[in-house]
This record gives sequence, structure tokens and C-alpha cells, in this order.
Amino acid sequence: MTVRVRFAPSPTGYPHLGNIRTALFNWLFARHHNGKFILRVEDTDVTRKVEGAIETMMDSLRWLNMDWDEGPYYQSQRLSLYQETANRLIEGGYAYPCYCSPERLEAVRREQMRQKQPPKYDEYCRNLTQSERVEMEARGIKPVVRLKVPHSGETTFEDLIRGQITFNNDTIGDLVLLKSDGYPTYHLANVVDDHLMNITHVLRADEWVSSTPRHILIYQALNWQPPQFAHLPMILGPDKSKLSKRHGATAINEYREQGYLPDAMINFLTLLGWSLDDHTELLRRDQLIQHFSLERVSKTGAVFDKVKLEWMNGVYLRKLGIEEYTKQAMPFLERDLPPSVTRPLDIAYVNQIMPLVQERAKTLAEIPQLVDFFFLDDLSYNAHMLVGKGMDAAMAASIIEVALQKLTTIDTWDSQFLESYLRQLSTNLNLNTGKLFSLLRTAVTGRTATPPLFQTMAILGKETCLGRVRAARDRLSTLQ
Repeated sequence: MTVRVRFAPSPTGYPHLGNIRTALFNWLFARHHNGKFILRVEDTDVTRKVEGAIETMMDSLRWLNMDWDEGPYYQSQRLSLYQETANRLIEGGYAYPCYCSPERLEAVRREQMRQKQPPKYDEYCRNLTQSERVEMEARGIKPVVRLKVPHSGETTFEDLIRGQITFNNDTIGDLVLLKSDGYPTYHLANVVDDHLMNITHVLRADEWVSSTPRHILIYQALNWQPPQFAHLPMILGPDKSKLSKRHGATAINEYREQGYLPDAMINFLTLLGWSLDDHTELLRRDQLIQHFSLERVSKTGAVFDKVKLEWMNGVYLRKLGIEEYTKQAMPFLERDLPPSVTRPLDIAYVNQIMPLVQERAKTLAEIPQLVDFFFLDDLSYNAHMLVGKGMDAAMAASIIEVALQKLTTIDTWDSQFLESYLRQLSTNLNLNTGKLFSLLRTAVTGRTATPPLFQTMAILGKETCLGRVRAARDRLSTLQ
């Protein structure tokens, strides 16, 4: 048997972490078994369609390098298949047309709730005579088609993650298969497509567990073999409730814009509900494919940990070669550096800077803030930042004046020489190196915490550094 799985997004919203994790588990399962990963667009709910949602979904899959083998198939282009199947079920006595108005259905629901009964269809149209149906049709009422669910018995299925699950049929209710506009509900289209596309395994979110007995009843009515089912654990927020926008970003494209790497996201999302063992956290894509199995999927919800994601992304960033690191960083630098910075950026210059921040950045979007002083003509900072611990403005001014004079005289301007020279200067001035270095750091970067000082000065160059030290001297004069 060739394993065939599908990812079937609906264009009713933009892709979130739950969607993508479901797609990922299907993709890994297919790749592990040398099977097929099929993309199907369930776009029959035309009233809730969000423009651009499917394009964004496919773009997200491409960004994560999750290739699909077939599709995309669009359910909106397959309506005749669902209509033919609904008619077949009616002819076989497994379904019937229902002419109830939305107002009647709402009144029935309210009465059931008042009597503390579980809300379900009261089967008013289930046993209409042929003449009654003709009369309804003559009145211009367009019916829906409902499945005739057995009143007794149970529907049982074996979930590959949760084990055996059983539902009493009398709790299910006669569900709608085809709407009055000729569009199928999720239940009918899902079953028809999974059958015709030879889907062997359905891996989907656990919110669909209660739909599975409905689908099995449709399979049985059509005398079709159902696929195997596996319902994936929910992704939870830190407070153990369902992950939502109040927990932070949930849309996958937000993480792309924030500078997370595809391989880091794949690694992290796979561990939301699956594990290799009780300690391994960093796994390459090929390792995930090699080891992925449903036996290691958790039955309980997986907690989304943003701190862990940042840590993992930082690890992946540090593994990149410097040219690749620069390539990944460039779009974020072009996007987020101040408008005053001339574009396009000089990639050779950026290549010099990137090694200084590769150990510090947890996301690509952090990089512009870490390095913007390399690109600015004028720094903006508070003069008080130049006055370090254990000194006053007068002392800081005298130190920077001496440093400026000495730096002006030297011809060699590389990091190794600068460090040696400035350490000797600190000794000659009988000054703690920390005070001198922190003062120069603020002067040439406008910050108190930066990449290594001497490498920074070497990249900035002598003229830029001297200009910034002079500007720092002038700032200090305003404090005296």
C-alpha cells in the first residue's frame, strides 16, 4: 500500500500554527513512508472565504520547504461529484431532502435547550411522503440533503493515536450533507474526496474527533472503505488553554516576518506533540523524516513555548555560514534599517559586520537594531551615557580628549592593533580599562552594549570613529 495523506486547508482565514503543524505531521508521515502528500483546498464555504488566504497558505508551505506531490485540488471545481453522491444516498435510502427553514430549526434548537436536551435535528422531514415532498418543491423550497443516521447502535473507530473511540448513534443527529445552494458540507465533500483520492490516512486536529463517526456512517452508506484516522493533540498556550491571538502571534507568516528560519520552525513545530525521546530537541529535517511515527505522537495538548522557539532559532542562526547568514539577514536590514540609510546596502560591508552579531541574534529581525550604528551618519544618544560608573563629566571629557589625540596619530587601524594600543593607553593613564573601553564604546556606537569594540572600530574605519569621538567630546562639554 502506498501511503497517501492530504492537507486540506479552508480559505476562511490565514494559516496559523495549528494548520501548519497539521500539514507538517502529514508531510513527515508521507515522507517517512515514501508516500504522497496531497494538497486539497476545501473552498465550499463561499460566505466565509478570505481573499488571498490560500495563496498565503501555499506560500507558507513553500517557505517551510514542504513540497506537495499532487494538487492543489479545489472542491469548488468538483461540485457535481458531491451532488451525484448525495443523490445516490437518497436513492439508496440513506439520505433524504429536508425542507425545514432556518427559523424552524432555530425554534427547535431553543426548545431542546430549554428542556436541557442535546441540540440535534428533530427529523421532521425524515419520513415525509412523496406527495408531501412534491408539495414542498411546488412551493419553491430548495431542500438540503441530510444523512439518515441510525437511531440505535454505536459507531466505533480505531484512532491511531488515541485508540478505540465509540459514539452512540442516537447522539449524532441527521447531519446536512448538501446545502440548498448545491454546495456540500465539510462532511460530505471530505468523505467523497478522501475516497476518490485514495487517501489511506487522515491526520487532523483533535477537534474533528466528533466528526469522525459521521464520516464513517457516510462511508458505510456508500459501501466505501474508510481511511485510518489519527487525531493530533491541540496546541496550547502557556496557560494551558487553546493557543489564540491573546498568547501572541499565531499566524505562520508573522513568524516569517519576525525572522525565524524555516528549519527552526520545522524542528520546533514537530516537537509540539511529537518527540524522539525525552531529551533530544535539535533534529535536522532528514532526521525528523527518518524517525517520525504516530506511535510517538502525544495524546495530550502541546504547550507553545516562545522562549524555546527563540532559543532554537538562535541555534540554527549560529549554525549558518557567514555568507548564508548575510543572505538571510539582508532582507531584514533593507526593510528595517532607518530610512536615512542608503539602499541598496553594500553586501561586502555587511559581510564584515555579520560575524559580530551572529552569536547574539535570536531572530533575523533583531539584527537591524543590533547593527544600525554601522550605517548611520549621525548617532543620537544622551550625553549622560558617556559618563560611566565611578567618573564625572569632567573626568570623562579629559579621558576622551586624550584618547582622541592618541587615536589621531596612529596609522594602523585593525582590531588587534587597536586593542593592544588602547590597553597600553589605559595603563599609561593609570585608568581601569573598563572605563576607557566603555567610554569609547558609547562614543563610536551610541550604545553601552554592542558587538566587540575593537572589531567594531576596525569596520567603522578611522575617519568615522574619530568623527564620532569628537562628537562625544562636544556632547560632554554640554554637561560641564
